Amino acid sequence: MFRSYRVGTLFGIPLKLDISLLIVLPFFTAVIGAQIDQIVELLDGVIGPTIDTDALSGGLLPWILGLAAALGLFVGVFLHELGHSLVAMRYGYEIDSITLWLLGGLAQFTEQPRQWSHEFLIAIAGPVVSVAVGIVCYIGVLLIPESFDSVLFVLGYLAVLNVFLAVFNMIPAFPLDGGRVLRSILTRSSSFTKATERAVRIGKIFAVALGLLGLLTFNIFLVIIAFFIYMAGSAEGRHTVIASVFEDVRVKEVMTPKDRFQTVSPELPLDEFLNTVMNHRHSGYPVVEGNRVVGIVTMSDFKEVSPDERQKKRVADVMTQDLKTISADESAMEAFTELSRQSVGRLLVTNDRNEVVGLLTRTDLIRAFEILQQRKLQPSSEAIQVPLEQQQR
Repeated sequence: MFRSYRVGTLFGIPLKLDISLLIVLPFFTAVIGAQIDQIVELLDGVIGPTIDTDALSGGLLPWILGLAAALGLFVGVFLHELGHSLVAMRYGYEIDSITLWLLGGLAQFTEQPRQWSHEFLIAIAGPVVSVAVGIVCYIGVLLIPESFDSVLFVLGYLAVLNVFLAVFNMIPAFPLDGGRVLRSILTRSSSFTKATERAVRIGKIFAVALGLLGLLTFNIFLVIIAFFIYMAGSAEGRHTVIASVFEDVRVKEVMTPKDRFQTVSPELPLDEFLNTVMNHRHSGYPVVEGNRVVGIVTMSDFKEVSPDERQKKRVADVMTQDLKTISADESAMEAFTELSRQSVGRLLVTNDRNEVVGLLTRTDLIRAFEILQQRKLQPSSEAIQVPLEQQQR
């Protein structure tokens, strides 16, 4: 996704719009408006009532109908994601947000459902809602007089498309709902990790097939979707392996304790700080004044500092004072997620009195991952090596 903006809240769920909608909404509007005749021909064969094509072709009307249908499509996508979210909330899972973006919608959970029945019902809820929206639109088609061609066109289009989206979403490939349904079924007879690995492999086969279909039909949108499905499936598999390795592991077990990590003074000249980096081979250090951590200084803080300025400035002049912290009792997996979410290389670890007791870096987590995966799971080399290589880069 690109950059998202919060636009409201519904049932306590933050609602976001991704900037990519500014790209895809005009695109859908143009495509639908330019294909009015073909769409009407399809609708006449599927939903029954005859729509007068001539009545839809005057002036700006095709583009207005295209915009209405595109907006209706994203409303349907939003209701689809809301269906997932409400069922998840029913089982006690917290919803981070619902985001509408380039390829549809995404309901983000703060916790992955592990009980197979929960995941099954949460996953199936979205397609059920899409089918319900399609049925409601079709009922509208049956009730609207045939003289209202524009309304019939939009409702008919949304009726067909919502049912199609429900069917498409049931393809057994992550991150589509069918991939999660497949995993929930596989989890009944194997571990969550093994079920995920099998579901990811099956999903990749479908993604490749979808991509080939897109190439053969010169449909770039299918190719994009196939690529997204393949990459998202791979990410799901990696995330599951990492979560399994870090299961029941706390931050305090993998952090560097306070008495072992190197600190610097805010009064330290930048030239001397560079010597510290050379001597200790770390890229970032907590800045301590007395017994209090007042900042973090890293090599990236030097990007805007010229060699001449380094002789005059101190660490306090360039350090970051917006400290990213995590509790010592938090899970190691949450720390891993937080490092990625915050795009930082280290977190200060605090106790229940909000005192700094340690430092957790990406290197700490990578080292712990390498050791723990040997002890606990022995997963496939592909699943392990990819996240480690990404973190090291």
